[in-house]
Amino acid sequence: MAVSPPSPRVTISDVARHAGVSVTTVSHALNGRGQVDPATRRKVEETARALGYRPNRHAQRLRTGGSSMIALMSSMPFAVAGGPSRLGFLMEVASVAASSALERGMAMVLVPPLESGQSPLDILDVDGALIIEPSADDRQLADLTARGLPVVSIGRPGGDAHGAVPYVDLLSGPTVQMLLAHLQARGARQIALVLGAAQRTSYAQAELAYQQMVDASGMDHIALRLDEARGEAGGRDAARLLLAAHPQIDAFLVLVDVFAVGVAQHLQQAGLRVPEDVMIATRYDGIRARTCEPPLTAVNLHLDQVARLAIDLLFERLRGNAGRQAVQSPMPELVARASTR
Repeated sequence: MAVSPPSPRVTISDVARHAGVSVTTVSHALNGRGQVDPATRRKVEETARALGYRPNRHAQRLRTGGSSMIALMSSMPFAVAGGPSRLGFLMEVASVAASSALERGMAMVLVPPLESGQSPLDILDVDGALIIEPSADDRQLADLTARGLPVVSIGRPGGDAHGAVPYVDLLSGPTVQMLLAHLQARGARQIALVLGAAQRTSYAQAELAYQQMVDASGMDHIALRLDEARGEAGGRDAARLLLAAHPQIDAFLVLVDVFAVGVAQHLQQAGLRVPEDVMIATRYDGIRARTCEPPLTAVNLHLDQVARLAIDLLFERLRGNAGRQAVQSPMPELVARASTR
């Protein structure tokens, strides 16, 4: 039986010849690292697809010194980003971000929070990174920028970093306004706010929206910040302390979902009915919110679209294009559940 010889491998030179451009232009267009006119980039990509060209990634790495890899990093402590939710927010972003990156020829590594405090960049060779809601003093963000790596924040960075780090705005202020309005519409007369102690922009915007609601409604200002590392236990303690000092509380807005689960646990242990006696709402509609008893009212942050926007911003930087400083996520949508009637 005769065996046909293998078809010759299509080379980058073949693509350049058919597209009528230089080999360098093909390389830049396909690896996303150079300044290439968008129309030329599309022509090169179409030509490569038509010819069945598959770039030799190993050769590219040897030639450029790059790793063809980006990282997705969480700024939350393990108690929030880990646990039974299987990294929740982080994993929801990762599933889409990884696909979007791969479409552009790069792999993505998920970097969960390390309890050891070691910098992941000491053991990983990456070309850039996405980081989720870094605080004003976030060590990972500082490490990324100190190494000169392109980085994009999902959520506006805390402190002054937002002036230098491109980000996807998660609209934290409008999100909290939506949740507060929902609780008031369900009859809440005294809402308590529970949020993390880190200097995150989302917390600062939540406090501002809460203060505006207090000023307009005449409610007492009842708010408590907790160390995020305390997890569900912190939420239980917060509910116990706040209800002991302010028994008139009939609703909790708890920004961190793991705290919200702890609040629900304390209410049940104290014999209080949810939502008849006390309502609960949280920000992120993740596994914790959906599986809590009762399920928690939360917000769909459209993280699939957020992930794509973040990847687009990052690849603008990887191509050497200063690009946009910020893009806005789609407007979040309320997901009302049993915890608010």
